[in-house]
Amino acid sequence: METGENKEMETETEDALDPSSECTYQGEEHQLFLQLEPEALDITDSESQHSDQQDDKTTKTDEEKTEITTSSNFAQSMTPVLTIALIGGTDSMEIESGNLLLGQDDLPAAELSQIAPRMYDLSGRCVSVINMLGLQSSELTQENHIGPLVHKQGINAVLLLLPLGQHIDEFKMGVGWLERMLGEGALAFTIIVFTHKNDQDFGLGDLKDNNDLMDLTEMCGNRYLTCKKSMNDPTEISTLLEQIDLMVSENDPCCYTGEMYDEEIRKQQLKTDWGDRSQSEEKTASVPDDLPEDGVANKEKGEEKILEEIGGSLIEKNIPENIQLAKVVELMCRLHLQDKYQDKLTTADFLNIGSSAQHQHEPQTENKLAHTFLQRLLMLDYRARYIPVRDENKESAFDALFNKNTVSGDLKRNTHVHPMDVQMAVFHCSDSFLRQFMVTKLSLCQYALPLLVPNPFTKEIECPLWTFRQIRKTWKSTNDSNVVTSQSMPIYKAETPMVSFFRLGSVSSSKSQLMSNLINQRHSTFFHRHCPGSSKTCLLMDGVVEIAWYCPAGKPNDIFTDCVAFCNLHGDAIAKEIQRDRLIEKASVNVILLPSLGKGDKSMAIVQELFKSSKPLICLLTEEDSVATEIKKGKYKMGLRDRNQSDVSEELKRIIRNNLSRPCCSFKLEDMAEYSGFRVDEDDEDCQVGKTNALQITDLLKEMELSKIKEKFLPCQGSLWHDWCQKNKDLYRLQGNLEMERSKIQHEMMQIRHHQHQVAFTELMQMFITSLRSLGEKEKSYFLKWVGILLDDLSADELSDLHHKYDEKWSEQLKMRQMELEEISEKLQAATFGFEHILREMGQIYEAHASVARQSKGESEVTVSYLPELAAELMISGHPMELMDGDAAHVPLMWINGVLDEVIKKLGDQRVFVLSILGIQSTGKSTMLNAMFGLQFAVSAGRCTRGAFMQLVKVTEEMKDDFRFDYVLVVDTEGLRALELAGKATVHHDNELATFVIGLGNMTLINIFGENPAEMQDIIQIAVQAFMRMKKVNLSPSCVFVHQNVGDITAGEKNMEGKRRLQDKLDEMTQLAAKEEDSNAECFSDVIAFDIQRDVKYFSQLWEGSPPMAPPNPCYSENVQELRKTILSKTSRSFGMTLSQFKSSIQDLWNALLNENFVFSFKNTLEIAVYRKLEIQYGKWIWALRSAMLTIENQLHNRIENGKLHRVERHYLVEEMRKTREEVDKSMEKYFDEDRDKEMLIQWRGRFETKMCEFDDELQRDARKKLDDKKTQYENKLFQKSKELASKLKDKAKDEKQLENEFNTLWGVWVAELTNDTPSIMDINILDDVTCILGEIGYEFYSNYAIVSKHQDLFNDDQHSRDAQRKPNNDQLKKNYNKTIDQIGPSNILTYTDQELIRAFTNDVDKQSQKIIETKPIENMGYNDSYMQEIATHVKESVKEFESKFRKYAFKKEFTIDLSLYVCELAGSKLADSHSKFRSNNDALTYLEQKRPQYNKIFKRYCKGSSSAAVLGELICNTLKESIVQAVYDQTAIDLAGEMQLSHPPFSGNRSNMEKHILISLAEKENFDKFMTYIHNPRKHFEKFIREDVEKYMLTERSKVLALIEGNITAKEQRVSHAVHTATKTVKNRNGDTNMWLRELSSALKDELKFAENHFSDFCDITDFDFLEEEVRKDLANRIIEINRSLSNVSLLDMKQFRERPDEILIKHFCDCCWVQCPFCKAICTNTMEGHKPKDHNVPFHRSKGIKGMHFRYTVEFSIDFCTTSVASNGRFYPSHESKDKHLWKEYRKAGPRFADWSITPDLSELPYWKWFVCRFQEDLERYYDLKFQGRGEIPIEWRKFTKEQAIESLK
Repeated sequence: METGENKEMETETEDALDPSSECTYQGEEHQLFLQLEPEALDITDSESQHSDQQDDKTTKTDEEKTEITTSSNFAQSMTPVLTIALIGGTDSMEIESGNLLLGQDDLPAAELSQIAPRMYDLSGRCVSVINMLGLQSSELTQENHIGPLVHKQGINAVLLLLPLGQHIDEFKMGVGWLERMLGEGALAFTIIVFTHKNDQDFGLGDLKDNNDLMDLTEMCGNRYLTCKKSMNDPTEISTLLEQIDLMVSENDPCCYTGEMYDEEIRKQQLKTDWGDRSQSEEKTASVPDDLPEDGVANKEKGEEKILEEIGGSLIEKNIPENIQLAKVVELMCRLHLQDKYQDKLTTADFLNIGSSAQHQHEPQTENKLAHTFLQRLLMLDYRARYIPVRDENKESAFDALFNKNTVSGDLKRNTHVHPMDVQMAVFHCSDSFLRQFMVTKLSLCQYALPLLVPNPFTKEIECPLWTFRQIRKTWKSTNDSNVVTSQSMPIYKAETPMVSFFRLGSVSSSKSQLMSNLINQRHSTFFHRHCPGSSKTCLLMDGVVEIAWYCPAGKPNDIFTDCVAFCNLHGDAIAKEIQRDRLIEKASVNVILLPSLGKGDKSMAIVQELFKSSKPLICLLTEEDSVATEIKKGKYKMGLRDRNQSDVSEELKRIIRNNLSRPCCSFKLEDMAEYSGFRVDEDDEDCQVGKTNALQITDLLKEMELSKIKEKFLPCQGSLWHDWCQKNKDLYRLQGNLEMERSKIQHEMMQIRHHQHQVAFTELMQMFITSLRSLGEKEKSYFLKWVGILLDDLSADELSDLHHKYDEKWSEQLKMRQMELEEISEKLQAATFGFEHILREMGQIYEAHASVARQSKGESEVTVSYLPELAAELMISGHPMELMDGDAAHVPLMWINGVLDEVIKKLGDQRVFVLSILGIQSTGKSTMLNAMFGLQFAVSAGRCTRGAFMQLVKVTEEMKDDFRFDYVLVVDTEGLRALELAGKATVHHDNELATFVIGLGNMTLINIFGENPAEMQDIIQIAVQAFMRMKKVNLSPSCVFVHQNVGDITAGEKNMEGKRRLQDKLDEMTQLAAKEEDSNAECFSDVIAFDIQRDVKYFSQLWEGSPPMAPPNPCYSENVQELRKTILSKTSRSFGMTLSQFKSSIQDLWNALLNENFVFSFKNTLEIAVYRKLEIQYGKWIWALRSAMLTIENQLHNRIENGKLHRVERHYLVEEMRKTREEVDKSMEKYFDEDRDKEMLIQWRGRFETKMCEFDDELQRDARKKLDDKKTQYENKLFQKSKELASKLKDKAKDEKQLENEFNTLWGVWVAELTNDTPSIMDINILDDVTCILGEIGYEFYSNYAIVSKHQDLFNDDQHSRDAQRKPNNDQLKKNYNKTIDQIGPSNILTYTDQELIRAFTNDVDKQSQKIIETKPIENMGYNDSYMQEIATHVKESVKEFESKFRKYAFKKEFTIDLSLYVCELAGSKLADSHSKFRSNNDALTYLEQKRPQYNKIFKRYCKGSSSAAVLGELICNTLKESIVQAVYDQTAIDLAGEMQLSHPPFSGNRSNMEKHILISLAEKENFDKFMTYIHNPRKHFEKFIREDVEKYMLTERSKVLALIEGNITAKEQRVSHAVHTATKTVKNRNGDTNMWLRELSSALKDELKFAENHFSDFCDITDFDFLEEEVRKDLANRIIEINRSLSNVSLLDMKQFRERPDEILIKHFCDCCWVQCPFCKAICTNTMEGHKPKDHNVPFHRSKGIKGMHFRYTVEFSIDFCTTSVASNGRFYPSHESKDKHLWKEYRKAGPRFADWSITPDLSELPYWKWFVCRFQEDLERYYDLKFQGRGEIPIEWRKFTKEQAIESLK
């Protein structure tokens, strides 16, 4: 090969691997192809050395190498599509000729072994292979080989070759080397290839049995396979390449890049820089087993290395800072916190439902220590410091036998992370809020807290004062007179003595252990060397100052009589000068540990200064064994060597106690912040901004009396809010004149809202809201914390005094104390002032402004919509939100709805699982919830939680696969049976709260404290009754009983006995509650699903000992963890509810609770809304079926007319409807399965599916054939005579007039000749028939209408009617009927109830008569007078039946006659119309007269010489014109009905939507008569409304209607043209005649148009069918023009021509539903389905009963109350006028059948519409019913304020 070509090839290859080029993957483009690329990487000297080892004879020139590498000419100008790196030992692959992975068969092995990237050619695919086998054992370095290589070209796949048969450690070394060189990220691009000799047979199954190998492959994504070492098997190589392709396709990016490599180098820089030196230092720092007590270890050269004791651990002294820093970085990496020093951990990272909390009590790997520590601390588990570590690389005992590098267990333990390193690492990597949370939990665990903390990275000393702000300590001090005083305060405010401990030099005793023994011998307050998990090295505690407080309990055995602080400086105090000096300055007593007192020692200068100080000094000498000796006043020394620890502690306590009894300086945490040498965390700018804004608020309050603050600055939530709440409750307990009383209360409530509106936005609230709106996120967080801290600080002292007074009074005699206790309780309530009260004020401001705005038509002086948004942001960020105001015992619904709406806007309508809790007061409910989820509910003794609070807990993304919701919403409640509520709160309050909380929750925790049977019975009784109420209103929450403070929870037998007793008590309480709630439940499991074994949890007591120094009980933490697991396992099966559903649930439950009878009053508005939505869908589904059936009916109608169908079989209809039915079924299935409310929809699924089947069956009715043989006969004869006449006159008469005269002369002759044997159909006179029939059945005319008794006439006998023989016209009949209905008799004789019964009866007779007429085949067979006789007989029999039921009165014959006349008159109009159609279609003369113009035209065309084809074409088009017009009408009716359903508002929903538009229309027209029709005969009004609205729509939307018509005309024209062409084509192909052509045409149009081929004959002479087709097309075009012209205007449409008019279609669609009216107010049941199940009728809004005419018995006073108001009252009513028994409104269902099926729940949300109606038509109503709106029926003034516009608006 020439040199030039060689250079060209090399240049192209270098360009291809330019580092700037992107890493691409083209795996699908070619198969694998390998080519050597010698210049892809420069070979370094070390590489040259490797190559020099080869024989000189094998060295080749560049030209020779080029020949080898370009043995195929494919690779010129190609780039590799895949880059593979081979890593492993040299024995993992045979580098020989024939190795497919390394190149061509003829390439010598020596060449293949060279370490260089090569490109190979295999089957046309270009792949670059980098052979790095043996690299880890060579001298090649990372910098000069791997780095440049990765930057030169990205690596798509790393093949880690591991020969089978080696020890597992060898495999691990290979993976470890890869991680060190390329980082952990390279494992995503790695495939492990296990290689074996050719003669060995290894399968993947063999590997899977080796757990160690499987653990190894898991690190590489479980990508592995086996290959022969020779790599010469094409099948194995192909499999390998497929796996590479799969891996590359899944990776993003597709290759390991230089950028990834650089990032890994950056992360390891510190460890890389100091790696070698740190290894040597670690060896020095390791401590042998025989380390002497003084901590000095001798090195080989006699040098001494001081090992510092820190918290019981040893750490090197004077380690170079950079090495120490490298160790810290390594520690952070081991804990997986390397990125968290800059990007801090937050509370949101831990306060969630995540996987890290699921296995806290199991041994953890190092990378999970930090998260586990925090999670266990969250649950108050003080063993969080003692987390066992699981060895990730633990080998089996058998493998350990072969491990040459096995180290001792002791040495291995020394490498564990020190527990205090975990704590401090988390501390350094947390933001300020997580630090505060962490330190607060450490304090609860009675651990020492970091006070001064050196930063390991910056070396600054930080004073984390912020972390102490939420710590509160309580203790009881005892003075010299043995008087015990309780104190409770934030610890940062406490001024206490402080005892400081530090050591000088190295000592053998543990200072931290000594301090722990001083404070609490049972608990290691300070971590020391003997604590579990301690190791010999600790990195992060050197220089840290920890602080802890001893809090006395006021008992004789207290160690100290007052609170004392203890500070512990870790490390050698000689080197920690800043911390040491600050502690000495602030200490009341200084305690130093040193080996001995020897002059010349470095520590002596410090000791000398302390001796000079006036402060007491205690020197503890670890190398001496002397007892405590006072050297001089206040100066002590004491030996520790060989001393009993207990004796030492007691002596030390005595010395400190004695010195603290004297006057001494005090210590306050805040003083530490004043020292300039420390960095104080509160100096952070965001913290200072937040504090400044908070101080502005608290500065307003400082000079005020605490109990007056809320009255002045939070006026909306005080007496105004409480008064409003009381009046709101009064609305549900009305007495007397209900509507008048109700209006009065509502007016007063509105006045309160106006007052709140006026006093809102005090200076405090303005400042608070302004700060919330203006501050940044972090500033706002600090601000809210500061507000809470400062407000607690403000009220702490006074609240403590009030609690003290309350405790004192409680111990006095009962009679004397009650009033004083209530007075103190009121002061406590007034003085309690916190963050929650400010949020409550925000809520009341919002409610006041929203109420005023609503009253003033949406106009408000101040826009406050931002208030719920602010609250929503707080709730999302984790703040508890008040759900029920505990002071007012009321739920601010408007505020809660506003807040939840904003939460939904921000998060979406997320699904939440609601977990609530219920229990007796002070039983640890909030504590348990806080420990379980890390919540922030207030916790303290006494009445800590008032009302109910809710808080969101997020489910992490990794856990969402296990749950069906996004958040857990926790509801915490106040305790039941609160002592301070005794006397004013009742059992009703507790029952109300329990019902509310249990109803809200998907699960409720029932918290029982202790084993007191009386307390157990209280809570169980309340809970059981609440669960029973839930069952009765179809809510099904679950519950778990938590039995707290149980002594011995490990005793299984005792637990079983306890569960048995609990089960018995539950069953007993269920039986008692069943009597109260009218239930038949006999055991608790009848009420809810409950398993006594799984749903009862026993808890240890919270404290391990006696507070205040007792730490939390570890068993309590385990119990919390177990309960959490139980809850989450149950929740995983629940869908929870959406936030919007939760909002509705709150409203429904609270509204029901305001009524006395919860079950009776509960209305599930969410369920109602879901059902209404389902009804709308149901309407769409049945419309799809109805419109499809209408189309099929049109097709069948045409087939029948065309004679193509003689009988409609059911199976045909089923088949034709199959596609539509399947689509509807799929839509139904999708709706029920995928709708967000599918859990609620499931209860109606079966019922709606059944209803759809019934509807489908109803549509599939038989069609009737309409055959008309005579018409065909007439038409054929007329055609023949016209043709004959034309032939005679063809050449004789040319004048048009002459031809016309000739035709007219003969037409009459023809018609007479054709019809001489056919009688004509005569007109009918229905009125004569009716009169005759009434006479035949024995009726005569009388004047009077009715008598009240069969035995006595109460009307005047002198009232006579007109002549009995008159024949009244329609107007007279109408007038008589109206008179019969409206003027039955004087109103003092026939009551309104009587009139209503008669109206209903006559309407029913009318409807039944109409149904009789509809069944008669008049259009097919004509009228028969027997039809009228049947109707008259029906009326007569109906009257008799009515009289037999209601014996109070009987009808005279006149009434029956007039009713018969009216019914017959209405029926007669329909009969006349139907008979007219029958005559038009069946009377020969009429029919032939209609055909006269058509045959005249045919006659003329023949006369003019037209061919038979032309005449036939015209005849066909004339026939088709009528068919097309009819088909267009029929299809347009369907299309128009469908279009109106889609776009016309009154028809675009269900019937309830239409009713809304009807009411709007009635209000706009203000026609009283129409209102009465709507009220008393709603279906009639609905039908009329639909007809009028369709007519109006057709006139106003002309363009839409005409577009539909034009579209249908065009469609029919195209269908005919296609049919004509098809007929012509078929006849020509088959050599057919005219009859065949007509048959084909008829067949093609059978479903579209009416066209029968037998109407045409005598056209056999036609042979040119193309000409015939042309004639038909030409004539058809003219007919289409005529049709378009005739239908060019909507006004030209003939409504009678619709086979089924669009209004009739819509009437059927909307009016086939339930029409039952409320028995009290005549509101119409809104159920879409007639005969719906459940049977209960309901409406969203009822009306005033006066609209129906209800009045007070024996008076003319209307009853104006609304049904929903009356059923909540204690009043009574008479079910009917005749009834003598009164029924309670609350028990209205017992009044009879028509009342029993109605569901009327108490509700205050009636429509203003009906109030306006009563006021607007007051006089009309009084005249109509002959009653008065006076006395108890007087119209409230508030009603008259509603305008028509407001009435209409209320409907929308």
